Amino acid sequence: MAVGVVLAGALQAGVDISMTAALATAVGIAIQNIPEGAIISMPMRAEGNSRMKSFVIGSLSGIVEPLGGALVILLASMITPMLPYLLAFAAGAMFYVVIEELIPEASEGEHSNLSTIGFAIGFVLMMMLDVVLG
Repeated sequence: MAVGVVLAGALQAGVDISMTAALATAVGIAIQNIPEGAIISMPMRAEGNSRMKSFVIGSLSGIVEPLGGALVILLASMITPMLPYLLAFAAGAMFYVVIEELIPEASEGEHSNLSTIGFAIGFVLMMMLDVVLG
């Protein structure tokens, strides 16, 4: 939904969202989809499924994202006044997941420093995308 909202905002006249900002959002979400698919695929592979089946099911888990984005873009003309609220909702949902699920799990165990380093690398990557793409 976030990609659809930001792309719809970039396509609307009079909205202060650039195409580079929309691209940065899309690239950032695409990057986070890689570990998301791996989280689904790896346990399936560990349970004895083939590599291909695990990969396909992990990849299909993210199919709702482009479909939802396309739906939001198609409905953008009707929901233009709601675009900022939809984008805020999408951001809030991501914050909730990170705060409620990922941070507590990342700080458990003996290798908790790896999650901190991964967070720092991800943050630097997103800041680089922000600067490079405008």
